Amino acid sequence: MDRQLATVYLDEQTGQLLHVRLVVLRLEHRELHDSINELYLSRSSDQLKLKRMNRHKLVVKDAIAKLESILIPDLDALRLFSLGMPL
Repeated sequence: MDRQLATVYLDEQTGQLLHVRLVVLRLEHRELHDSINELYLSRSSDQLKLKRMNRHKLVVKDAIAKLESILIPDLDALRLFSLGMPL
């Protein structure tokens, strides 16, 4: 089954758990953003720490994008699926 069509079949509990995880990841991303800005503006900014934090922020951003793609169905695929057309 196509991953995008699989979103239609998520049960309610799984969907809720994924939404909670998405909220947690968004908060973590925001906190990293704020921490990176504070560290960058400080005169004693540790470049290695900044690099690591930025890398971690990108990992979190990728995880957010993956969860969003699972939770938000592809409308074109759903239209085709509802018409009984192959993808």
